[in-house]
Amino acid sequence: MTDKFEKAPADTPPAGEVSTSESATPSEAIKAIPVRHFGRWASGIIVIALLVALVFAFSQGDIQWHAVSDTLFDSSVVKGAGRTLLISVLAMIMGVVLGIVLAVMRLSKNPVTSWVAWLYIWFFRGTPVYVQLLLWFNLALIFPVLNLGPIYKDEMVDVMTPFMAALLGLGLNEAAYMAEICRAGLLAVDEGQTEAAHALGMSHAKTLRRIVIPQAMRVIVPPTGNEFINMLKTSSLVYVVTYNELLRSTSAIGSTSYAVMELLFVASIWYLVMTSVFSVFQYYLERYYARGSSRSLPPTVFQKIKTNLLSLRSDGSAR
Repeated sequence: MTDKFEKAPADTPPAGEVSTSESATPSEAIKAIPVRHFGRWASGIIVIALLVALVFAFSQGDIQWHAVSDTLFDSSVVKGAGRTLLISVLAMIMGVVLGIVLAVMRLSKNPVTSWVAWLYIWFFRGTPVYVQLLLWFNLALIFPVLNLGPIYKDEMVDVMTPFMAALLGLGLNEAAYMAEICRAGLLAVDEGQTEAAHALGMSHAKTLRRIVIPQAMRVIVPPTGNEFINMLKTSSLVYVVTYNELLRSTSAIGSTSYAVMELLFVASIWYLVMTSVFSVFQYYLERYYARGSSRSLPPTVFQKIKTNLLSLRSDGSAR
């Protein structure tokens, strides 16, 4: 009677092991064939063709390019750019400070302060900033005299200067948006952080200042940077209140020299330079506040360039 299971030959390796003869045989090299992305090449060629057509169209247009280069660093244009930067920074500071106050009021358990903050946000977000600038600039029509009793009294036209109208119009409008941004950042912090701080005996104000707000900055900083860059461009609306900022300075030169389009190009170049510079600052600020949330910080611009150069050098040496 034969056994149910036959005995394996002596030279057969146990299960899970590869025989020496098989392991000694070299495996065939795998030829990796990269996938060809014809769509990428086609889309790239189309985009380049459109850019070339756009550049060619502007080169054939009736544009006095020498007027752009001659007035790019004109003293009035430079002063206008400085005023644009000044009004943007001051309005943004006002918006951030008032926005934090409104966000805390909105999150307060006091129904009066919460309702007042909601009403402020509702009004300033619901009306155009252009209309708000006109309201501040024409405030003397309904209040000819600013009378604060024994503290201060003066004519409204002397108080509501173009600079003051521009500052209030931009700053108070920005505060409504910053209030929602700050509120979202404060709500992003886990409630356990606040409870732990209160358990240690910290007051509500101290908990906000030392625990909640530093952690909320990671959420608040990116949209705040976008708001400031938007503020630089929105500041052109103060043209309507006769504040002599960048757009008004370039328009004045363009109307007298009959180079209207050329001076608009000059204004666009200045706006692009200012927004580009502050975009770099925004990136490094976001990188700073990302230290506690990510294991590795995003690379800087110089680190990206260095990495790309090293990769190109290694590819060239491999060839």
